[in-house]
Amino acid sequence: MANKAAARSQGEARKTKVAKTEVANSKAADGGLTPWGLAPKEARCLRALKTPAKIQAFLDGLRYQYADTAWSPRRVLRERAGHCMEGALLAAAALRVNGYPALLMDLEAVRDDDHVVALYREHGLWGGIAKSNYAGLRFRAPIYRSLRELALSYFEHYYNLRGERTLRAYSGAISLERFDSQQWMTSEEDVWCVPEYLATARHYALFPAKVAKGLPRLDRRSFEAGKHGSVQH
Repeated sequence: MANKAAARSQGEARKTKVAKTEVANSKAADGGLTPWGLAPKEARCLRALKTPAKIQAFLDGLRYQYADTAWSPRRVLRERAGHCMEGALLAAAALRVNGYPALLMDLEAVRDDDHVVALYREHGLWGGIAKSNYAGLRFRAPIYRSLRELALSYFEHYYNLRGERTLRAYSGAISLERFDSQQWMTSEEDVWCVPEYLATARHYALFPAKVAKGLPRLDRRSFEAGKHGSVQH
């Protein structure tokens, strides 16, 4: 009963925070900008993504781009395109506008690209939202008791074009509030400050190095399933 009461209390607190945020946004819109520097139209678009599942659906509808960029959520909204880092930033911005903290987790790989996931928490459990060319590296429902559990859920779906399982480590939850002074939500310049910080953040190994040496390659059926719907260069 105590756990249920705590969960209800958390839910009510978040709803109150969302209501206060919407009031603040409404007032700020009269002056032309929201508290985050978003234009009213941009804020309305993000507020419409009221649940993590809706945010993921929006990311899935964006064109996947292969580019050496670090667009802010404003630019992603305008271009309707982005890669994994940019998708995670937009998801974090949408979560923030809807009352969640803006948090990211970096997944670190070998012989492969890193992957970035926007984090959310409900009833004390973690979930994730992400943009990816791999079907299994996207949404996670909030059922994971720790960030390690959440990171491990991506392991079997994380592989390179040689079929090697490449995920090795994960970061803690990184709050994007630290980048507010650099306008990470609205900058017209690339927000390299975020990926540069993620690259230097502390990461935690998922398993010992001696285990990694014996990992088998992915079978062809799983390989093809994971690439379903991918966009080519």
